[in-house]
Amino acid sequence: MALHLLIACHVALGLSATIAGATAMIAVKGPGPHPRRGRLYLVTLAGTAATGVAITLFDWASLWHLALLGTVAVALGGIGYAARRVRWNGWLSWHIGGLSGSYIAMLTAFYVDNGPRLPLWQLLPPTTFWLLPSAVGLPLILLSCHRRHRLLTPGNRTRPLSWPQKRSPLGLRTVRRWCSRR
Repeated sequence: MALHLLIACHVALGLSATIAGATAMIAVKGPGPHPRRGRLYLVTLAGTAATGVAITLFDWASLWHLALLGTVAVALGGIGYAARRVRWNGWLSWHIGGLSGSYIAMLTAFYVDNGPRLPLWQLLPPTTFWLLPSAVGLPLILLSCHRRHRLLTPGNRTRPLSWPQKRSPLGLRTVRRWCSRR
């Protein structure tokens, strides 16, 4: 009975975090909806991770990786929030990378756990559930970061959106490097 109640809370919080995170990403940046939805995302993400860890304690041997993904999601979300709150040097790249990375980690945990039971997804190999959220999310992070950098750099507002010519492997270090070029 306790497990069923925990799962119900976890699902409700996870759905709320998914919606709050998506609406924060598409909201107009600045005071208003973006920070409110972002804070709601972080609170519901923390609740999702807490209930997720509690659920994994019922079968730690087979679910520990989900607790790890939840911890990574909360840590990245905290980094993204702190970067904006404290205004670190290059805070925007840390903010975008941290919060978007936490969203990717949250979705990865969902697909790893539920993907094999979803219609049509059950036909995909298990590695797809681990890699697909990052394969979709990382290019979007890079594009957003590059776009924000272009809009915030004086004199570059009329330049068309284009990818940097330098080739490097995808990752947070690359995101920070591309977003911090000012």
